Amino acid sequence: MLNYIKKSIQRKIARRITKEYGHVIDTFHLKSCGDIEFANWKNPLVTPVKIDDAMVAFFQQFIKPGDLVIDIGSNIGDTTVPMAICAGKSGCTLGFDPNPFVYNILKVNASLNQDKTAIFPINMAITDQEEAFYFISSEASFGNGGISKTKDSIHGNFVLENKIKGVPLKPYLETHFPDKLSKLTFIKIDAEGYDKDIIKSIQELILLYKPTIIAECFVNHNHQEKTELYDILKSFNYDIFYFEDFKIDAAVKHLQKVDDLLKYKDTINIYALPKR
Repeated sequence: MLNYIKKSIQRKIARRITKEYGHVIDTFHLKSCGDIEFANWKNPLVTPVKIDDAMVAFFQQFIKPGDLVIDIGSNIGDTTVPMAICAGKSGCTLGFDPNPFVYNILKVNASLNQDKTAIFPINMAITDQEEAFYFISSEASFGNGGISKTKDSIHGNFVLENKIKGVPLKPYLETHFPDKLSKLTFIKIDAEGYDKDIIKSIQELILLYKPTIIAECFVNHNHQEKTELYDILKSFNYDIFYFEDFKIDAAVKHLQKVDDLLKYKDTINIYALPKR
């Protein structure tokens, strides 16, 4: 009971008072690659991440050693790390996140497992043009949130004092990773409802390299916005699938028409594959 009360107080503080939280290094043993270290954020509002074989096997469907893979909205690296395990030391895994609080933990995770992974953390948002934005959250601990051109945002009332940078992805890659671009095979997007806008901004890259795309269909989107997300992925000549979780044994369903997507009322994950 006392432990429950203590944790409840910690969560209330995290929602109302902005402060830095540290991390703890956990070790997970995977049959596929041995021991993996992961830095879990000690923010009381965040559920600790567990890396397991089913998660790595999910990404192995799409990623092979040597690939360039990109995680847009990396957070602390809960998907970045298993993606990087699949791409391996010979590959290149980019983790973009504009939130400086989660980015501090992402940097730690990029520094771990360097015999197995090559992760490059980047404290920026992906946007259609280079610009500065406010980062805004509904929680004082900034465990969630999104970018906004103004301080008035649907994301909440807690606003970072310093603006963050947004950059277009294609020019950024051509400048900083030109030798890796031909290996681009996979892009995961989790951008608090802005997934469709990011996909639009990177459509030239998608048409050139035909990577697998993972995105969210956000709960607050109306039918028109969901339809636009479906239609733009279809316009690339892609097949679209709902998947229940980032696990190899999770349920998957082919969304053959837009109505198959519209029937889902909550936020869901989808992946899109170029038609063979």
